[in-house]
Amino acid sequence: MIRGRVVFMGTPDFAVPCLKAIVAAGYEVCGVVSQPDRPKGRGRKLCPSPVKEAALALGLPVVTVERVKAPAFLAQLQEWSPDVAVVVAFGQILPESVLQTPRLGCINVHASLLPKYRGAAPIHRVLINGEKQTGVTTMQMDRGMDTGDMLLTETVDILPDMTMGELHDLLSERGATLIVKTLEQVFAGIARPVPQDPAGATYAPMLDRALERIDWKLSAQQIHNLVRGLNPWPGAYCICDNLTLKVWKTRVVPFSGSLLPGRVNALTPTGLLVETGRDLIELNEVQPECKRRMGARDCACGYCLTPGAILQ
Repeated sequence: MIRGRVVFMGTPDFAVPCLKAIVAAGYEVCGVVSQPDRPKGRGRKLCPSPVKEAALALGLPVVTVERVKAPAFLAQLQEWSPDVAVVVAFGQILPESVLQTPRLGCINVHASLLPKYRGAAPIHRVLINGEKQTGVTTMQMDRGMDTGDMLLTETVDILPDMTMGELHDLLSERGATLIVKTLEQVFAGIARPVPQDPAGATYAPMLDRALERIDWKLSAQQIHNLVRGLNPWPGAYCICDNLTLKVWKTRVVPFSGSLLPGRVNALTPTGLLVETGRDLIELNEVQPECKRRMGARDCACGYCLTPGAILQ
């Protein structure tokens, strides 16, 4: 039994479980929209987005668009005549012409508890900021940046050592469950949109290269949060003797003595202790440039990172 016509708009891995869940729930996905194929890898071969790959595997009609304002895309959207559009990490701002086309509007799945962490990088930012909870929100889209009325939310606890990759996968699966519940309410006419409180809004802007470099003057906990918030992409890093060293796994070690931020304090059986603005941080897994990931102790021995060396 077909439960309603849905256009799905998404691009990265995060959106794939939502697409699969909508299909499994019996909705007619009349079209899938994704970003154009992009060059990847050393050979710079054009590759489809994860959503496009998933849609093709499911036998769904797919279009890729560089600009959703293009007349050809608007014509295609009107031809599909969807009841609703579901938008998950699509990567483009939707104009009013697109927002008004589906009979029941456009619904977005956002990886935070709105109105906190609106914007492009909510999963990275909640970890970097040391939050203890986050979640997923479905909302009725408007012309603003993640400002639409909220439909449903689900809260997720953040474990102390959880990485961005782990949280990404968890929120992706929770989002898939939540969008199905949301569509059930929308099609039944029982959805109850709740306006966001602008006073509680925070933002999660896109990442930049400056953020990725470790500032050893920060506390060990802040550095630990940065490392896990950038794992597995793009990775936190530091410099030692002109060598770029990515840092993938760390542990906070309480310490009450004198500290010189960035100084190697000692080797341990499982890593390398570094002094910070507060406490020590043990580097457990690192990656010298052009090398594979390795244990920090092995790296220290191979690259002469002895106590007293300075990381920058």
